[in-house]
Amino acid sequence: MEIKTKSEGSTLTISVSGRVDTVTAPELEAGLKFGDAKCVVLDIAEVPYMSSAGLRLLLTSHKAMLAKGGEFKIVNVQPSVSEVLSITGFADILNIA
Repeated sequence: MEIKTKSEGSTLTISVSGRVDTVTAPELEAGLKFGDAKCVVLDIAEVPYMSSAGLRLLLTSHKAMLAKGGEFKIVNVQPSVSEVLSITGFADILNIA
């Protein structure tokens, strides 16, 4: 898995490539440092698979940003990941653009 970050003003964009599963989720969790960002955009265009460990990270990140009055967006969701988000009900909770 590869994680890239780009900061523009108060927006932090985190781009992830590779599978997000029980093996790689700890690496992603370590890379999800939001600092002073008011808006975090998680670009998962290159994520073909996400397990429940990845879903947990999405939810905890969403809650963390809400708690500090910020916004957590998920963009460029692959169809296979989108299906998992829909089936689990996460699509109704998370901000997916």
